[in-house]
Amino acid sequence: MTRTRPRGATLALLLTLSLLGCKSERTGGAAAETKKQDRRLELVYVEWDSEVASTNLVRAVLEQRLGYRVELTPVSAAAMWQALAAGDADAMVAAWLPTTHGHYLERFKDKLVDLGPNLVGTRIGLAVPAYVDVKSIADLGPKAKLFDGKLVGIDPGAGVMSKTEEAIKAYGIKGIEIVEGSGATMTAALADAIKNKQPIVVTAWTPHWKFARWELKYLEDPKNVFGGDEQIHTFARKGLLEEHPDACAFLDAFHWSPAQMAELMMKNRENNQPYENAKKWVAEHPKEVDAWLAAINKKGGGEAVAK
Repeated sequence: MTRTRPRGATLALLLTLSLLGCKSERTGGAAAETKKQDRRLELVYVEWDSEVASTNLVRAVLEQRLGYRVELTPVSAAAMWQALAAGDADAMVAAWLPTTHGHYLERFKDKLVDLGPNLVGTRIGLAVPAYVDVKSIADLGPKAKLFDGKLVGIDPGAGVMSKTEEAIKAYGIKGIEIVEGSGATMTAALADAIKNKQPIVVTAWTPHWKFARWELKYLEDPKNVFGGDEQIHTFARKGLLEEHPDACAFLDAFHWSPAQMAELMMKNRENNQPYENAKKWVAEHPKEVDAWLAAINKKGGGEAVAK
């Protein structure tokens, strides 16, 4: 992701304001026209099951209904925010706020555009299988030996990992080491422990298919280190409105429910074909997709491709 992007000419002020802050910048008109004709977009995302589902769904709509060619680039959470702020990527639908990615937003908020939540009702924290006799994060220290001194995490730099480090300090937990890995290695360790009915504590977030597959419980967080319910936001790079107003209008309107996301995540888990599953979801949910695309005409962004 090293290419630079020309900036476009300023669109009409009313259109700029109507797209919830999809801000424009003043540069050469020729460059903006070139970008409008270049129907290619790059979406960045973290390889969490939730974001694999949502990013592939957005790609399916952009390609099938709006005629774009979309490149998906999986990166770390830090790289995702940096790429968008630098203009090396066009958009993301994977910003967990206000807690998980709050420190990234504080750093880059003046360099990108928040299009608002695409999913409401998420959560992060630490979880254990229901059979484990531990109720609170505060109990982890005294019961460190029960977990063999390990807390199974995901990729370093993820918001839930930084919050887990904060929780270790806030609760004065001794004898517990955070094991870094990935979402896949975390769920593999969880599956193995549950198969053998062994105790395990893992980083967790909702929506996630593991809560549908196994009986798990979040550990209580009396100090509220992990915060309450969160939202997943869509962000665009500055200049996207001038260059691709239809894509920006769709991204602005895109939203779905935790149940819908969980449905697509489970299908991805079954066959590991996220883009094919996303295309099928689009075909099976025309009302939702049409509602997202209706925003394009309302906001002057052009027209969607006929089905």
